Amino acid sequence: MILAGDIGGTNTRLALFEGPEPRNIQVFHSASYPTLAAIAREYLAAQGQRVETACFGIAGPVRNGAVEATNLPWKIHAAQLAAELGLAQVRLLNDLEANAYGIDALPDSDFAVLRGAPADPRGNRGLISAGTGLGEAGLIPVDGSYVPFASEGGHADFAPRNAVEIALWEYLARRFGHVSYERVLSGPGLVNVYHFFRDAGYAPEPSWLAQEIAAGDPSAAIARNADQNELCRMALNLFVSVYGAEAGNLALRLLATGGVYLGGGIAPKILAKLRQPEFLLAFADKGRVGPLLESIPVRVILNDKTALIGAGRVALGIKRPEG
Repeated sequence: MILAGDIGGTNTRLALFEGPEPRNIQVFHSASYPTLAAIAREYLAAQGQRVETACFGIAGPVRNGAVEATNLPWKIHAAQLAAELGLAQVRLLNDLEANAYGIDALPDSDFAVLRGAPADPRGNRGLISAGTGLGEAGLIPVDGSYVPFASEGGHADFAPRNAVEIALWEYLARRFGHVSYERVLSGPGLVNVYHFFRDAGYAPEPSWLAQEIAAGDPSAAIARNADQNELCRMALNLFVSVYGAEAGNLALRLLATGGVYLGGGIAPKILAKLRQPEFLLAFADKGRVGPLLESIPVRVILNDKTALIGAGRVALGIKRPEG
């Protein structure tokens, strides 16, 4: 019996695996717990199952069996966590790496096609996921399957492409110092973009919208009101365009002729907007290499359990070589 988890800045998903399919999936609010061990102990106590090993995909750079979570105040050491949980072994993966391992386990119905160009079966793949943060990963073809590798590309420098984005960069630089893509392409990033348009006076903020944003999930409120409010519309339009541009950057860096995948929690929620021209126009707007980008298939992952499935497959030894 194997325990697997997808550890995000907002939610932690845990499940048990005996085969390739997860069972007894439970979702926890990550910030409500002091440690991953506390969540895992609560979950295992409720399951009443004997578990031997565990594998967790975590938002953050994993080095030497340890990770400091990017959007949580957690420092996790695999050996220490194994001892706390009484397990023989714990493996840690970057969450995007886990997500990438789950892609080939999904049926076609778990994808939405943005560009249906044929994939090069010998080409690399790219994965970019906007959620609580921004993650990026690559997949290399090896012996008929794909081996993922992690990155922290979401923290690379945001590159503005026009006068509005230059003004956005200046606005964010005054607030944060370093301006990464994650400051724009994430749930908090969409809120940053909205605040930029509001504070720069592009349009007035109605009181009902300010109250709705303050009352709950601000990024969800902004996306939900994009059809009826000018500030929300401008924020979502810029977000989608930058998302397309950075997905295209990733495709170029990796030469991802095998396809680019959009993961994370945001893309499925704004799928109708991603299907509009702005995303793919920005994706391929790369000058002389634009035709190359136009030949790359782009798909959205709709299954929010993909990283969990990937972590389970790694723990079962289905996709990840030892070492």
